[in-house]
Amino acid sequence: MTGIVAMLDGRDWTAIAHELDVEGHALLPGLLTPAQARELATAAPATAPTTRASASASADNGELFGHAPSAPAAWMPWREAFYRHLAPIANRWQQILDDPLRYPAELPAFLAQNRAAGQTQPLSRLQRLRQGDEVGLHQHVDGDCVFPLQVVALLSEPGRDFTGGEFVMTEQRPRMQSRPIVLPLGIGDAAIIGAGQRPFRGSAGYYRVNLKHAISRVRDGERVGLDLLLHDAP
Repeated sequence: MTGIVAMLDGRDWTAIAHELDVEGHALLPGLLTPAQARELATAAPATAPTTRASASASADNGELFGHAPSAPAAWMPWREAFYRHLAPIANRWQQILDDPLRYPAELPAFLAQNRAAGQTQPLSRLQRLRQGDEVGLHQHVDGDCVFPLQVVALLSEPGRDFTGGEFVMTEQRPRMQSRPIVLPLGIGDAAIIGAGQRPFRGSAGYYRVNLKHAISRVRDGERVGLDLLLHDAP
């Protein structure tokens, strides 16, 4: 998937940062062409490990194709490129929330911090959901070195390859009902989302809001998506 670094460098990161501050997510429409998205989706059967979890056993219901840092090899430049642009945003959020953790400028240094903290399990994956599959509301926030932003992408076409399977977020603000958010992803679209907590500016200043995300039940067909996380799990 050549050119992804140049494509990211060409994005308006000032506008992306503003959208993340206001909404807790930022859409990246057309990050991949439909052909590129389908090419990446076909890589799923070649990766490992593969699991199929039941709804009662896990928030994940479907086939999950995890990756080691070298498989597929194209993903590491993605992680490095996204991290490089998102680290300044993450550090600003940390400062606003008065959290002492700061993120290095480059991903390898951050992953070294992960290893020192006992976080060695990669979280990024391709995910294949078929009729009746869904993913419940969840976060990936285990460990002492959690990056507050992650990337999701859709690699199949709504209305053609599958129906249902909407990407859903909730945002819980103190003393308020949860705010539901549906991200209108098409094939090749990506979004940067808050992985756990983020600062929100209210009338009395900043406070923390809690974010979770899910995928609604696939009614028909097959939905393939990408979860790209920038930290590893314990």
